[in-house]
This record gives sequence, C-alpha cells and structure tokens, in this order.
Amino acid sequence: MNGESIIVKSWEHLQEVLYIDSWNEQLSRFRSSYVYRGLEDSQFQLTTTLNRLGESHLEKHLLRNFRKYSQKQISSEYTSVWNWLALAQHHGLPTRLLDWTYSPYIALHFTTADFTKYQRDGMIWAINYVDTKAYLPDQLSVIIEEEGSHIFTAEMLGRVANSLPELSKLKKDDFAIFFEPPSIDDRIVNQYAVFSMMSNPNIMISDWVKKREVSYFKIIIPAHLKWEIRDKLDQSNINERVLFPGLDGLATWLKRHYRDMRLEGQAPEKKASPDEAEKPSEGQ
Repeated sequence: MNGESIIVKSWEHLQEVLYIDSWNEQLSRFRSSYVYRGLEDSQFQLTTTLNRLGESHLEKHLLRNFRKYSQKQISSEYTSVWNWLALAQHHGLPTRLLDWTYSPYIALHFTTADFTKYQRDGMIWAINYVDTKAYLPDQLSVIIEEEGSHIFTAEMLGRVANSLPELSKLKKDDFAIFFEPPSIDDRIVNQYAVFSMMSNPNIMISDWVKKREVSYFKIIIPAHLKWEIRDKLDQSNINERVLFPGLDGLATWLKRHYRDMRLEGQAPEKKASPDEAEKPSEGQ
C-alpha cells in the first residue's frame, strides 16, 4: 500500500478495508504489520501535541518539570526517560509522541467518538511499522534484531540512548521509532496502545513516510456512515466504558449512548435491506 486513500462505501466494505494487507506470508497467518490512528476529521494532520504547541525547544523544559513535580506520585521504577515520556504523554503533557493502536476497531472508535463532528468525514491512518525498521540507526537495528522484535520497549531504547538529544545524534537522517508504553494502567492495556516518535520533533511522520519505502494507507469514513459505525461499535463493546476504565469513561459513554439525536435532526436514516430496495412501491 503506497499512500492510497480508500473511501468507505458501507459497513460491509469497511470490514474488508480495515484488514487490508494483513496476510503474513512468512507466518501463514493473518498478522497485520500496521498500526492505526483514528481522526475525527479527515482534514486533521498527524501532528503531535508538541507540534501543536509550536515550540519544540520547550520539550526538555516540559519533561524536566513534569518529572520534578510528579516525583511523589510516581513509582521509583520510573528511571528511564522513555518511561517518563510515555507517562507524560499519557497524562496530557505536550510531547513528540503520537498515539497509535494495533486495533483498527479502536482507531475506528476514536474516529467516531465525538458526535459534534458527525457532519465531517473521518479518517484512519495506517502505517506499516515493520517497514520503518529499515531506516533505523545501526545501534537500534542491532538491538531490535537481537530481540527478534519489530517494536521497541523503553528498556530496549535505554540500551542505546538515555536522552532525547542522544537519540537524535544516532543518525544524521531523520528516523521514526515505534515503541510500546509500559502498562501504566488499564487504559493503556485496553487501547492496545503504541507510540511513534520522530528523531526530529519538528517532522511529522506523515511527511516522513511519503519520502520512504514505507507502506501506509488512509481510510476515509464518510460522515453519513458515522452513526451506523458508532452504534455497531457500541454493540461490539468498543466504547469509552471499556477504553477509559473508571467513572469518567463510564459517564462519557452513557452521555453519548443515551443522547437522542432525533431532537437535533442528526439521527441517521434507516437503510433499506436488499429485499426492500428491490420491492416496487404500490404506485409502480
């Protein structure tokens, strides 16, 4: 897949598109090498919270002060900068990290979670994380090959670099890293979370993959399909109650689940079944 944008036509079509290119010939299994990120608006870009802050030079100050003021609340196990970076991202600090998931259905949840954007097309980005390994610095390539892995952990990164400046100096050319955050809480686990990180915080991964031999594609979710998708995800137990365990997630799910969209003129129209579509009206 080389940057193709696929416009979904129906729920049935969506099921096929979500698992494109998932067959692994070496394993003879359907084991996808893609990670997914859902966007509520197809016009949104893959910007990190640090990109949106517009001041990448503040990164070290943000992280330093986050560590300083949170020491009493954090386990002594958090000695790695990579664990700290993941923790900071998890709690909303602007960082160079970007959230992804192994699950296309969880990405679909985030594409349809905000009903105030149901008048806009949504989008899912999918990037082949295995392909990105070809552009890693030699030191990181050795580590990941020794582990027989495709995704880094904080511990693996810590064997090569103990700071963000050290990481960026490993290679002159820009490179991308995918790593799994520590299981901080049930939210990380239930969302099947993965982070991407660029060696240069000013570079967007979407721009980077376009200039490399890295497979990626985009799924466009038309606005008129969002309510059907949302309701079917809820029935499949993909919702805030599960993905954000706790009272906040429960309240968010209930507020959306019981919202009567008929009062706002936003309720989806019922689609005719194939039999109903073929049946002539009384006037025919």
